[in-house]
Amino acid sequence: MIELNLQDILDNTSDLTKEKKVWYVAIIGRPNAWKSTFVNSLIWEKISITTNIPQTTRKKVLAIYNDEESQIIFFDTPWIHKSERKFNEQINNVAISSFKDAEVILYFIDSSRDWWEEEKYIRSIMEMVNKPIIKVYTKTDLQSKINIPDNDNVVKISSLLKQWFDELLNKVKSHLKTWPIYFPEEYYTKQDIYFRISEIIREKAFLNTKEELPHSVYVWVEEIEDTDELLRIIAYIYTETDSQKYIIIWKWWSLIQTIWKEARIELEKIFWKKVFLALRAKANKNWRKDEKLLKELLN
Repeated sequence: MIELNLQDILDNTSDLTKEKKVWYVAIIGRPNAWKSTFVNSLIWEKISITTNIPQTTRKKVLAIYNDEESQIIFFDTPWIHKSERKFNEQINNVAISSFKDAEVILYFIDSSRDWWEEEKYIRSIMEMVNKPIIKVYTKTDLQSKINIPDNDNVVKISSLLKQWFDELLNKVKSHLKTWPIYFPEEYYTKQDIYFRISEIIREKAFLNTKEELPHSVYVWVEEIEDTDELLRIIAYIYTETDSQKYIIIWKWWSLIQTIWKEARIELEKIFWKKVFLALRAKANKNWRKDEKLLKELLN
């Protein structure tokens, strides 16, 4: 499979007349409900980054699933939770705005955790959505801490073990229209190379900073030179303060070197070529209050 290139579609649309069950499906849920893990497992490609840190996904990520009878375009949305902070409010808006483009909503519920206020908040939003909603109880390979109802609108899955995906897909397909496919069947994502690279670097920053400052950082890919044999990248990890920048640079014998190494190795696996990665750290004070920047990062 290859990465989606929109210009290729515009230049060659001969295969887009094929009809299948087609439409958009939004995946919503509280932080760490394993929405991204499901998408990656289903597509068999790393579309969304995953960590054990809640609130990893910030932007709506599009993944394309194809089989013989369907082409399902999934929106992996950011977390939904109550917050009055501008940054979190905008991320909520990204998730909620995906509802209008979707034919079906998958409401992911973490069966391994007790109910929180966030779940009540999401349910209050769902009550205003006039579209089919399928409740998907995740992490069913773990001990359940909630009662899972048994009805036609409920599916249990294990993204880690890739179990019960067929049942979920069949329920989704029952709501879809037969339509000419939107994308060539070999494509699996709409994300451009800048976004995919920045997300891999951000994932490694999240994993290596633990609880200290992951949500205070963003990654900006400044330059890419892509040849047959080498992918050359210049990128920056931005923090909110100079002290956070020094944590990235110096802590644990140069933390940025660990992030650089792990990101480069993963990028080489994804793009199947050697990667030269120049990675630096900078401070951009109060970036989470910069509406223009947030628009670029989240949309």
